[in-house]
Amino acid sequence: MPKKKTPAQEDGALMSAAKAVGTAAGKIAALAGVTPEKPKSRLGRLVKAVKARLPRKLKKAAQKKAAQKKAEKTSAPKAKK
Repeated sequence: MPKKKTPAQEDGALMSAAKAVGTAAGKIAALAGVTPEKPKSRLGRLVKAVKARLPRKLKKAAQKKAAQKKAEKTSAPKAKK
């Protein structure tokens, strides 16, 4: 079976001329002091959600405090007759 030609193997006159122009432009830009921009730092593919997390003891203390407040609201003083 014959191998398929890849685009890199197919060098025509137009491709060789384009490469020559590109290398010449790159050399001129390097002499002029133009430097390519550095790539920006990328974030990870899956960014974790920012969640406010408390340590276990503080979390349990906050839950007890909230339960006490809820109990105080539900057990309102009864009106005297």
